[in-house]
Amino acid sequence: MSKYATAALLGAALLLAGCGANPEEAQGALSSQPAASGTEAAQGKDQALYDRLPDKVKTAGKLVSVNNGSFPPYEIAGADGKSMTGAAADLSEALGQVLGVKIEHVTVDGLPSQLTGIASGRYDLAIGPVGDFADRQKANDFVDWVKEFVVFAVPKGNPKKINSVADTCGLKISVMAGGSAEAVIKNQSETCAKDGKPKITVQSYKDQPTSVLAVSSGRADAFFSSQAPLTYFVSQSGGKLELAGKGQSNGFDDLYQGAVVGKDSPLRDVVKDGIQKLIDNGTYAKIMDRWGTSDNKLDKAGVNLAGS
Repeated sequence: MSKYATAALLGAALLLAGCGANPEEAQGALSSQPAASGTEAAQGKDQALYDRLPDKVKTAGKLVSVNNGSFPPYEIAGADGKSMTGAAADLSEALGQVLGVKIEHVTVDGLPSQLTGIASGRYDLAIGPVGDFADRQKANDFVDWVKEFVVFAVPKGNPKKINSVADTCGLKISVMAGGSAEAVIKNQSETCAKDGKPKITVQSYKDQPTSVLAVSSGRADAFFSSQAPLTYFVSQSGGKLELAGKGQSNGFDDLYQGAVVGKDSPLRDVVKDGIQKLIDNGTYAKIMDRWGTSDNKLDKAGVNLAGS
């Protein structure tokens, strides 16, 4: 990772600690460093893509993207509930320039509020990235721009010897409430019981920082979540945490994440083509590299890749 990317990751901690969507107790999970972020050179407006936007979007001159404010290094929401930094913020700024409209950010409490708000039309989209799963595709469509992996953040030295999800019987595992990792770990707990082993104590939290804090404070043995944000949190832990269970399926098939729009929304293919343009011109790669997510890049944006 470049010095600039490392500085950007470290600097985002200050903004995350002040995020209104994150509880006060979670602020101790991160250190405070000066921010050092930026965006790529301005993109030119693609008139053909602009013409494909719904009339209400062109009239408003903006798209409203919803987030839950706690998914670094992708989404780091400001205390005002509107400002945003991170890889997704840089991508959305570039995408807005390509589409010829402004993309505004709104922070809500939790993933379920995001998905239901988009499905109901309250918000235009979530830049995300949000996990793409077949059951979520019933009400929403996904424009996938990230491939992710799910691992564990554990205390330094991995005292519970967690090398895969199979090693979690009888342990206390923190997860994001309503997320895919929660469903996997709950299913694993039932598997443990069937095998005559102690069930898992599943601790569900509404945001990433509180889930990490549960581990660093000793209330949980591990936090089970996406590798990119966990890599970020481990880098902020002052050597107290490390990753475990890397290179394992951990209950998942190929895991894609992306932007979310309403089911069969006319925005779906416009957003996909806009992101693809940023992939083709190299802007996407520069953004992903800057934020330390180069291993999560896709060569091509896709729609509803989960289960395909």
